[in-house]
Amino acid sequence: MADDKDPLKQLKDLTQLKNQLEDIQKRVENEISAGIPQGGTLLGSPFLKGFVAGYVAAKLRSSAIFGLLLGTVTGMYAAQNYQVPNIEKTVKEFLNNLKKGSK
Repeated sequence: MADDKDPLKQLKDLTQLKNQLEDIQKRVENEISAGIPQGGTLLGSPFLKGFVAGYVAAKLRSSAIFGLLLGTVTGMYAAQNYQVPNIEKTVKEFLNNLKKGSK
């Protein structure tokens, strides 16, 4: 018990904990700068997803790419200028109402 109150031992423990926290912070910062989500892997990184999307788009015909681009731009315009309902929420509510109605 007398050892627990030793200020030198407590200071050494605090220093060790500080070093561990700094190490964890450096690892998290490295993962974030590499584009890997916390707790994730390279397969879940935005870089790989973007690369795969670019590869798929390159393999499509150009008319499909223009259609996709036009649809994306139109969707962004509509979402910014009009009150577009939340599709996911609407579908979930609809399915819940169907489940409640069938009981």
